[in-house]
Order: sequence, then structure tokens, then C-alpha cells
Amino acid sequence: VGSEMCIRDSEGTLRVLVHQNPPMVEFMENFNAEFEAANPGVSVDMSVVNADDIPTVNQTRLQANDVDVTTVTVTGFANPVQEYMADVEPPYWQTLVEAGLLMDLTDKEFVQNYDTVAIEEGGSYDGKVYSVNVGAVSYSGMFANLDLLAEVGVEVPTTWDELVAACEAIKESGNQCMTAGGSDSWPVFVGGYGLLGSLYPDQEGFVEGLWTGEAAWNDEQGQELFAKYQTYATDMLEDQAAGLGHDAAIERYKAGDVAFAPTGNWQAGALEPAEGSDVPPAEFEWTYVPFPGSDNAEENQTLYGKYDQGWAIAEGTPVEDIAVAYLAAFSEPDTYNDFANAVNFLPTQPTASLDNTLGAAVAPILEAGNFKVGFEQWIAYPTGSGQWATGEQAPLWFFTDGCSDSVECADRTQADFEAGL
Repeated sequence: VGSEMCIRDSEGTLRVLVHQNPPMVEFMENFNAEFEAANPGVSVDMSVVNADDIPTVNQTRLQANDVDVTTVTVTGFANPVQEYMADVEPPYWQTLVEAGLLMDLTDKEFVQNYDTVAIEEGGSYDGKVYSVNVGAVSYSGMFANLDLLAEVGVEVPTTWDELVAACEAIKESGNQCMTAGGSDSWPVFVGGYGLLGSLYPDQEGFVEGLWTGEAAWNDEQGQELFAKYQTYATDMLEDQAAGLGHDAAIERYKAGDVAFAPTGNWQAGALEPAEGSDVPPAEFEWTYVPFPGSDNAEENQTLYGKYDQGWAIAEGTPVEDIAVAYLAAFSEPDTYNDFANAVNFLPTQPTASLDNTLGAAVAPILEAGNFKVGFEQWIAYPTGSGQWATGEQAPLWFFTDGCSDSVECADRTQADFEAGL
């Protein structure tokens, strides 16, 4: 146990809240045991809830002064209300900050261990830090079966045209181009987030453009996006994807006859399980690359995603010294590096790295600063917008026959967005 864990003459119970994630829960249970051993008189009471319940549980416990350290969000400080938006409900984390329920961490020394951008985008509001975000995930990339590509005789595609050609060759060889968890719906449109990012690399700027009228889902660029959405959903995804759930899809991918799996990097653990796991690994060489949605390879170098878990401290906690020491100990570079590797988060500390195939794949991208927060983390829809306003979800509509013509689909999406402006 490192000396950084020790607190002089402190006693009390620290209540911690995390979301359900088996590798993370196991890591935190071990960390909590070490923290308690280093500090006799201190106990850690950790609650585990489903990720979707985090906002409600945080709101309830913080208002009841019942929790001292908590994960305040599972997606970073996402969907902030911008000055160009009108009549939009603020995200729950913003209401917590504005209600004075979260401690200002700006001057805490452990904050300096994290990437400045991750702190600014994932845990800051109005110039102050209220949460340290401890990991990011990418959902805009795709796993590539290198053995299958070599067998077919195609390179890993770096442009849209190369991807289209690769898929044609792969299917002609009797294999499948892509798979996804179609029966769960959301994996289909999440699989298309790389397309959206390639065509709109300034994701925050695109959101502003939609609100101000400088961009539209059905302008020339939007029409290109929807046409590519249709190709991805109807030509690239295998028919079998319709009957697969999210986790079943990555198991299907491990069969070896599918070239690409457009999904989040969190599925790397299914392809390369942690040591001691009873999950069988993939029996082929693979990598994780940005989805090449643009015809310009230079525009296909970025991974888009979100900031996941963040640590915050309740304002007015009676055990502030323990809470600060707890986050400081967790934030020690060696401890944090172990955490990132256990959970397969993209690290938000510059000294950390993933010691696996995923880490080798994303390291050059992260080192180049090519991780960006994705569209759905910036967007807030106008009150009164229609059901088809969510253009980022359009791949699913094509996949389920909710759209059959890309032009008509883009027009419908723009009309429903404008209905709320």
C-alpha cells in the first residue's frame, strides 16, 4: 500500500457510488480494501447501481446529504446548454452544480494528474472543476480482422471508397463485411457514428449549425451523409445482424468470417480477455481503426466518443479529508494505470497506457490528440422537435426499413428538427 493512501488521525465512513461494470467493481473493491487497511478507523461503503440509474440516485442521495464521493455521471459533463440554444432543459450534472451540491475541485492537487482537455470537457463548468473524469470510450471505430483481410487480399481501408471496395471483395469471397447487434437497435446507429464524425469533424460546430440554420441534415453535405448511412446499413451489415444483441454480435464476429465490427472499444475485452478470464479470445489478429467515412483519408484519423465515469465530492461532506485523500490515492499514476487497464477505458492521464492490442491500436491516435467528444454528447434537441429529428440515429431507420430513400429521409429529419426551432 502506497504512503499516499495514508491519512493522519482520520476516522469515518466514506460512501461511494459506482455504476455496474464488473471489471471496475472488482478493481474498486480491491482498492477500497487497500485504502481501509492503510487508514484504520476509515471504512468505505460502496454502492453499485445500473448506469442508467446514476442520475436519479445521485440527485436523491446528494440532496439528502447521504453520499460523500460519487460518480456523478457515466458520460462526462455531456450535453451542456449552449448560449445559442433556447428552451432546453439542462443536463442533471449542471443542475447539481448550480444547486451547490458538488465540491469545487479546481485547486486540488490530484486534478493535475489528468489531461487538461479531459478535465475541461469531462468535468468542468463555468471555469471550475467539479469532477475528474477517469476514462473515455470511443464508439466511432471498428474492429478489423487482419487475417481475413489478408486472405481476401485487401488492405485495411482508409477511405470510404476503399471500404466500399473492400466490402465487395469480402462478400464475393463468401465472407461477410460487417456485423452489429441489430436486435438491440442502438448498436446499428452507434456503428455509424464514425461516418458522422468523418463528414462533420467539428461535431460541436455541427450542433451549433443545426440550431442556427448554418447547417442542415438535408443540405448537400447532409445528403452525402444519409446516402452513406444507407449504404452502411443496407449493403455493409450482414443480414444476420438483425437477430443479434450487442454482446452476441461480438461473439458472432469472433467466428472469423466477418471483416469488420463497427462498435465501441469496450468490446475489445471480448476479443482479448484479461488474464485469468474464462472468456475465449479471438483466434485471429485484429486491430481497431477509425471508421473511414470520408473520401479523404486525412479526415478519417479521429476517434469520436464520450467521457465515461467521473469522480466528484459532495459539497459539505463531513469527511472531506477522507474524500480528498481517496481521490488523490486513486489518481496516483500507477494506480490509475492499473485501473485503466482493468476497465479498458481510454486513459485520461497522459502517463497511462493500455498494455494490450487495443492500446497499441489507439496509442498513436491519442498521442496525436485525435480523440474528440462526439455529436450526441453535444446535441440538445429543441423542445417540440419531431420524432425523426435525431439524424444521428438514421442508420437504424434504414436497417429497419423506416427509411428507403436517403433524400426523403434527410428531408424528413430536417423538417422534424426545424419543428422545434
